[in-house]
Amino acid sequence: MSWFKNIFNKEEKESLNQGLEKSRVGFFEKMTKAVVGKSKVDAEVLDELEEILIASDVGVATTIKIIERIEDRVSRDKYLNTNELDRILRKEITALLLENPHSETGNIDETKKPYVIIVVGVNGAGKTTTIGKLANQFKSQGKSVVLGAADTFRAAAVEQLVIWSERVGVPIVKQNMGSDPASVAFDTLQSAMAQNADIVIIDTAGRLHNKINLMNELSKIKRVMQKLIPDAPHEILLVLDGSTGQNAFEQAKQFSAATEVNALAVTKLDGTAKGGVVIGISDQFQIPVKYIGVGEKVTDLQLFNGSEFVDSFFKK
Repeated sequence: MSWFKNIFNKEEKESLNQGLEKSRVGFFEKMTKAVVGKSKVDAEVLDELEEILIASDVGVATTIKIIERIEDRVSRDKYLNTNELDRILRKEITALLLENPHSETGNIDETKKPYVIIVVGVNGAGKTTTIGKLANQFKSQGKSVVLGAADTFRAAAVEQLVIWSERVGVPIVKQNMGSDPASVAFDTLQSAMAQNADIVIIDTAGRLHNKINLMNELSKIKRVMQKLIPDAPHEILLVLDGSTGQNAFEQAKQFSAATEVNALAVTKLDGTAKGGVVIGISDQFQIPVKYIGVGEKVTDLQLFNGSEFVDSFFKK
């Protein structure tokens, strides 16, 4: 069962449209220039399209897949009008997203109680904000949530999470700065179990400069938690800053090598023209993009829906 509804209401759809506006406008300006004066999709148009997709941070490997699909269609149909290019591109990207692992239902296992989520990602990617917004969503579904401040290396990270816990109205477990993150995680789980909480969300330090240390730290957190809940964590959610474009690909690569990431959140899509990065990340890493951040409001962390995303990306 899911704790998230899969039907977009009007407000959510408007937020998604607005959040992808910069990406959409930039994309279509380039597309219009590429097909001006041309009536059919030929090799030159496809070359231009390839450049546009790469410039939109879709990524080289995913762009090649999309171009090959359109080339197949051109060879089948013999004559493809440039007016049809938007529709075909939309159809092929949607098909590609649906072929990849996706999590349009929220995918929370209610039989796990508490359901334990570890949140990873570099500092500045929007980890703490994502945790706060997630806690708000779960609470609005009538679920009880406990936060764990295991990013003990930055005082600001703990302070931010405390602010979010107060804002959302959920309890938080924290220790002094410099404390052992695994100890914080253990205390958080103990507290959540004592309160019979539904969900635990644990923040972790966002250090990438030493992958071995990161790997060891996350492994220790998992080992310690498994003393209380043998199959914890149930979800390792990697938060990526969508506005960094190709850098987000690199972060996804590093973190998925360091730990068993099984869900992604791509944030800050409203402030950038790099929305195409979601398409590439979904395709290349075969890890479900679960959430996208499309604005500042607490409700602007949305469950990712590939069909709705493509619809808003191509909406004129």
